[in-house]
Amino acid sequence: MSNDVHTNAIRHYWLTPERVYRGLGDEFQFDFDPCPCPCPRPEDYNSLNTDWGRVNYINPPFRRKDGVGGKGPAAFVREAVEEQQKGKTSVLTIPVQSHVNLLLEAGAELRSAGRVRWLEVDTKEPSPSPSPIVIALLRGK
Repeated sequence: MSNDVHTNAIRHYWLTPERVYRGLGDEFQFDFDPCPCPCPRPEDYNSLNTDWGRVNYINPPFRRKDGVGGKGPAAFVREAVEEQQKGKTSVLTIPVQSHVNLLLEAGAELRSAGRVRWLEVDTKEPSPSPSPIVIALLRGK
C-alpha cells in the first residue's frame, strides 16, 4: 500500500489469484496486461495511454481512488471497448454485486437498459440522477 498525497487515502492493490489467472490465461493466451503488478507501478505509468496487446488481461483498480489519475474500472472498460474496435480482445475482472453473479450462474441473459431516470411515485418527476440498469432475463426451463 502507498499513501496517495492527492486524496490522503490509503491505496489498495490486489493480485489476481493464480487459479483464476491460469484458467483464463489457458483459455485466452494473454499477450498484454495493462494493469501489471507488482504495485505500485512507476509514477509515470498509465496503461490508458499505452498501446494494448492483441489479447489483454485487465484487473483494473476497483475504486477510482486506487487508480492512476483517479481512473477506476469505468475508464478501463471504455478503453477495452475502444480496443475491441481495433480488433483486440480484452478479458476484464470487474466487481459486481453478488446478485448479478447469481443471475449469471443461473444462465440469465443480460441486456443493457442504459441509464434510466426512475419516476417518483407521487409526482411522477424523473429522478435527478439516472441509474445504470441491466435487464436480467431468466427463461423457464
